[in-house]
Amino acid sequence: AIAEQCVREGAHVVLADIEEPALRSTARALTELGAQVLAVHLLFNIAGVAAGTTVWESTLADWTRVMGINLNGVFHGIHTFGPRMLAQDDECHIVNTASIAGLISSPGLGIYKASKHAVVSLSETLSCELAERGVKIKVSVLCPYWVKTQILRSQRNRSPALENPSSDCREVSAWAQAAQLAVKTGMEPHDVAGHVFDAIRGEHFYILTHPDWSPLIQQRMDNILQGRPPA
Repeated sequence: AIAEQCVREGAHVVLADIEEPALRSTARALTELGAQVLAVHLLFNIAGVAAGTTVWESTLADWTRVMGINLNGVFHGIHTFGPRMLAQDDECHIVNTASIAGLISSPGLGIYKASKHAVVSLSETLSCELAERGVKIKVSVLCPYWVKTQILRSQRNRSPALENPSSDCREVSAWAQAAQLAVKTGMEPHDVAGHVFDAIRGEHFYILTHPDWSPLIQQRMDNILQGRPPA
């Protein structure tokens, strides 16, 4: 959806994905929309997966996989394209996808939340560093709630080296069933893309697509300032 919105905005598009068939399919669709290739003014670091159960029951393989994609993936994107953007000395914008889970406190999905909190902090630091240099690169961090994506099917691309033993596979649970329903009824990706481009135009840092969750963000901030345990 982000790529399609880029084309509609008149941008050229560069795509990368771990799944070649999905990549080719999207490329064909974008070509039909009139897309061209190779310009680096907008960088979207989007890839994300979820795995694990409680913090103490999740495996090292779960941790390595989620952090390797959700956090390291953002770093690699910035590390690769950041210097090119700086060298261009032109107006650019980096959008890192975190999650509402990176701004609030709640039980479950500990590894995923840790990765998303880290993406928020990484984005904040990046924004401060670029502003300190006075360059033309802006940063936003996207923090949506449930969106109709394939995140709950991310096991299909799990490396055999990071598979859990069958006896340790706890990902099919009541929570997983609830999550599947939440994704199915979540926000449409194209609506999220609209929020993203509105934020780029307005140079907004935090992109909150689900304002109904803002009270929980406020609650967490208040708990921090008051020294209270998370609720």
